[in-house]
Amino acid sequence: MAKYLVIVESPAKVKTVKKFLGANYEVTASNGHVRDLPKSQLGIDVEHDFEPKYITIRGKGELLSGLRKAAKKADKVYLATDPDREGEAIAWHLSKALNLDDKKMRRITFNEITKTAVKASLKEARAIDMNLVDEQQARRCLDRMVGYRISPLLWKKIKRGLSAGRVQSVALRIIGDREDEINAFIPREYWTLDAEFQIPGEKKPLTAHFYGKGREKIEIASEEKLNGILKDLEGCEISVAEIRKGERRKKAPLPFTTSTMQQEAAKVLNFSTQKTMRLAQQLYEGVEIKGSGTVGLISYLRTDSTRISEEADAAARTFIQEQYGESYAARNETTENQNKKAQDAHEAVRPTDVTRTPAAMKDALPRDLFRLYQLIWKRFVASRMEPAVYETVSADIRAGEYSFRAAASRIKFDGFMSVYTEEEEEKKDNCVQLRSLNQDTELKLLKYDKEQHFTQPPAHYTEASLVKTLEELGIGRPSTYAPTISTIINRRYVAKENKNLYMTELGEVVNNMMKQAFPSIVDVNFTANMEGLLDCVGDGKVAWKTVVRNFWPDLDEAVQKAEEELQKVQIEDEVTDVVCDQCGRNMVVKYGPHGKFLACPGFPDCRNTKPYLEKIGVKCPKCGGEVVLRKTKKGRRYYGCENHPECDFMSWQKPSEKKCPKCGGYMLEKGKRLVCADEKCGYVEEKKEADFTE
Repeated sequence: MAKYLVIVESPAKVKTVKKFLGANYEVTASNGHVRDLPKSQLGIDVEHDFEPKYITIRGKGELLSGLRKAAKKADKVYLATDPDREGEAIAWHLSKALNLDDKKMRRITFNEITKTAVKASLKEARAIDMNLVDEQQARRCLDRMVGYRISPLLWKKIKRGLSAGRVQSVALRIIGDREDEINAFIPREYWTLDAEFQIPGEKKPLTAHFYGKGREKIEIASEEKLNGILKDLEGCEISVAEIRKGERRKKAPLPFTTSTMQQEAAKVLNFSTQKTMRLAQQLYEGVEIKGSGTVGLISYLRTDSTRISEEADAAARTFIQEQYGESYAARNETTENQNKKAQDAHEAVRPTDVTRTPAAMKDALPRDLFRLYQLIWKRFVASRMEPAVYETVSADIRAGEYSFRAAASRIKFDGFMSVYTEEEEEKKDNCVQLRSLNQDTELKLLKYDKEQHFTQPPAHYTEASLVKTLEELGIGRPSTYAPTISTIINRRYVAKENKNLYMTELGEVVNNMMKQAFPSIVDVNFTANMEGLLDCVGDGKVAWKTVVRNFWPDLDEAVQKAEEELQKVQIEDEVTDVVCDQCGRNMVVKYGPHGKFLACPGFPDCRNTKPYLEKIGVKCPKCGGEVVLRKTKKGRRYYGCENHPECDFMSWQKPSEKKCPKCGGYMLEKGKRLVCADEKCGYVEEKKEADFTE
């Protein structure tokens, strides 16, 4: 008869943990949370000091009944839910739902599902950390307050089924601010000038880039300026003014945190944040390996620390010395991240056994699991290796009073790069030619190459860059990035096309309303400060109800104010001149999950609908038809001709009726300016009131 009961969070861990503990232990799973706030109401008693009203989650009654019976029979109950704040809260809810005696119940955590870690956790069994539980309660209550108080307003103002969230609304605002930046961006012209030189005895010419006058750097802003420089360069004497040789060291990367793992998997493997977390969860919980049974391949996946345990560090260095040679193993202590916002509760994401190389695991893992495991393994091993050393050489070439520069590098010692190279691989061109140069070398000018460029707007956010920004701003925590991004995409506030995230029309409406009615909720600094305050709850420095008490009055006041103002806005269906071809009524504009559409007001007798093409009062510059507002399949807005597909005019920016006075082409509205659509023309003027198109 089992004397001890161990309750884990996921059924996937049961078999593995049971195998490590033996016959005296019964291992079972809670299948995640067992209690939560009710879905049908706020679930927080505002009148009685914000006491949460927890209920058993629907469908968990039978499971809890089985757990109660097992707990009664056991001498001791070990709560082995995940080793994070959420896991601590689940353990606390289990203790309450199962009526566990404090003397009989212990909390255990393991950062990796290995025999050593699981057995060691029993020796370090402890009481439940109520500070972490309280932090989780505070987060849950704040999220519930924001969601349940603001979402009904969105339903009233826009349409049912929308949602607001403490972190998701800020993420949406960050994307919206970037879109505004891109739309208002004015390209600036600049030119580059390269010179090709023949080195005596070398077949390949040497390319050097224009730098400036002597040691002063010069920007070439126009073709006129460039032509002036080229005129000055005619017949100039060319000489090698200076050769600089040196060495550059490229540090090994730090092992993965949740955020950097999501970013790198997005860049290298093209995985969404959600997919990365799903696969990492499988690698953590365990994969069936022939001859070894179910094995947990990586340490816990939700972490913002780059710390590594002494045992794992020593094992990695020994492995590197044996496989790559002593010169490759890092001799110094590797520097960990100094991020002040990092909680450092766990180690970095790493393989549980460094000797399980990707080559050894390839046949045991499905393709995507293998690719993620390989990325984690390589990054960890590289983090324990010596820096890569580059031999660098640069030349300053004088042509009259102007200077051109050429630089190159080659790997002298590959160090960590023998295992792990990042996408931005450095170029090693011209290194051979430059090394053969000296100040006496007589160079022969072959030609000058000039090229026009325009500055580019900031890039649209990708999932990877949004995660990086959220982390840098201190918004959300490792466990929240993936669900936050999934929510704003699933709600159709944001469309994902070719990795980029674009605001949809629905997203713009929601974002603008949130900024207008709830400026503090979507304020980046306010949200980051709130995260810091919640971390203080976890550290035991602040009582969780203090945070909730201070938050509620401002939120309640803002909601009441918004409700009063919203009551004044009566949204009538906009009647159009489009006639329903089934019953003859004038069709009206409705709002659906994908934005506006035309519907017959005779519903439900007449169910006719049509796409809504909103005219913007501008003629098509190609065929003279009306320019209308259209949307891609994923909801991103653009401007196209009503005569599509016969006319292929389209623009992401809003066209203006006004013609460019410089080249006669059409112009675009960018913020408070009108810009010629032809970048090469480059004409820009401030927008007058009459230029605004409604």
